[in-house]
Amino acid sequence: MTEVNRKPITILMADDDEDDRLLTKEALDESRVINDLHCVEDGVELVNYLKRKGKYADASKYPWPGLILLDLNMPRKDGREALKEIKADPNLKSIPVVILTTSQQEEDMVKGYGLGAASYITKPVNFEGLVNLMKALGKYWIEFVELPNQSY
Repeated sequence: MTEVNRKPITILMADDDEDDRLLTKEALDESRVINDLHCVEDGVELVNYLKRKGKYADASKYPWPGLILLDLNMPRKDGREALKEIKADPNLKSIPVVILTTSQQEEDMVKGYGLGAASYITKPVNFEGLVNLMKALGKYWIEFVELPNQSY
């Protein structure tokens, strides 16, 4: 098999839990997935980042994401509301969104896919599981999937 795409992508993570953000960064480093991880704390910041509003106006500091990791349960604007807004916007809807959450509710999964999520993953309970998940995500989204070069 030929290598399709090994170009690093920018991953944008929306999660209000600082520990989860730090562990994800460490897991990406540990898994040797070479990507640029940027984090926001809630759905309001996520949409502002994507629409280049406020402190996210500088595209050189806040590059266009090739993938969004989205927690569902966040303050101000939760992941469901943010996902709905992203997928309704013609400039944003092509960005793949992977829901990465502690919720194992069937209703959340069905709604997430219905709103346009590319995947729904329950957060692993330990660091080793998170490292393995980041390896798998990296392999899939970097080596196999072809993403458009797009920015808004």
